[in-house]
Amino acid sequence: MSTIDTCDIKSMTIAELETFMGELGEPKFRAKQIFQWLHDKRVLSFDEMKNLPAGLREKLKTTCTITAFTIERKLVSAIDGTIKYLYRLADGEYVESVLMRYEHGISVCVSTQVGCKMGCSFCASTKAGFVRHLTPSEILEQVYAPARDTGERVDSLVLMGIGEPLDNYDNVLRFLTLVSAPEGLCMSHRHISLSTCGLVDKIYELADLNLQITLSVSLHASNDRVRDEIMPVNHRYKIPELMKACRYYTDKTHRRISYEYSLIKGVNDNAAQAKELAALLHGMLCHVNLIPVNYVEEAGFEKSGRQQIYAFQKVLQDHGINATIRRTLGADINAACGQLRRQAVKG
Repeated sequence: MSTIDTCDIKSMTIAELETFMGELGEPKFRAKQIFQWLHDKRVLSFDEMKNLPAGLREKLKTTCTITAFTIERKLVSAIDGTIKYLYRLADGEYVESVLMRYEHGISVCVSTQVGCKMGCSFCASTKAGFVRHLTPSEILEQVYAPARDTGERVDSLVLMGIGEPLDNYDNVLRFLTLVSAPEGLCMSHRHISLSTCGLVDKIYELADLNLQITLSVSLHASNDRVRDEIMPVNHRYKIPELMKACRYYTDKTHRRISYEYSLIKGVNDNAAQAKELAALLHGMLCHVNLIPVNYVEEAGFEKSGRQQIYAFQKVLQDHGINATIRRTLGADINAACGQLRRQAVKG
């Protein structure tokens, strides 16, 4: 198939752009110029690409599109400066990203799908249903749009917004290639975290690529009985199988895995479960990120009390497991992923 048939130009690598230039009868060196305009200067129109001949700019207008988002809503936290964005996509769908401020710099949390099919019972992202995968350029635009809006540099990324990144595997890999390209944003993979609910087959594939990203595994339970109840993916991949894949990832990449554990009152937060989790992770290169569960109306779950959370953390630490409690950002703007999209979809 000709590259010209469908041209989402912001999703193309330099090599693909070189091929595309050949199809348009243009020299290859134009590919790098276009890539830099899109990913370094992050322009939103071909007319801004001033070092391209007018004839080439006209060709690009008729054969390509530049993915750009409309900021539908923007919420800014008065507490910590966190910014939550709701974007309207070209097809009328909605997606979210969150800009977070830390001492070490600015991090942006991006979504990888419109909706989510994983069905985790405590998560708002899945409640409005799955619509489609995001393209590489649509994931990138969640990084570029906040940078344009604030005028600030993005220092790190987390793929922890709406959707399951490994369910959109090919587009996410291309995004990782594009965002790390020296001619563009040039972000090191070591500054990128990818969260998965545990698609075991894709964890193995990702490990073999040795990309040096930080893998975050949404575990949220210490045994199959509880995980079966709150995470449908566990019916496909049981915890022992998931742990085997995680050990493989660490052996291949030598990277520490972060295990996400949302504490739900009366479900997964007692001392026995903390001991069970410590035994499960014993000897692994890992870190546990304890998260007070976010309130989701349909789920009816309550977050564990402060004392219960600290007690759970202490059990893990006493058993040699590095565990921290996630700092809550943007509490006054409901910054948990999925909330704004659900409101927009409900209309």
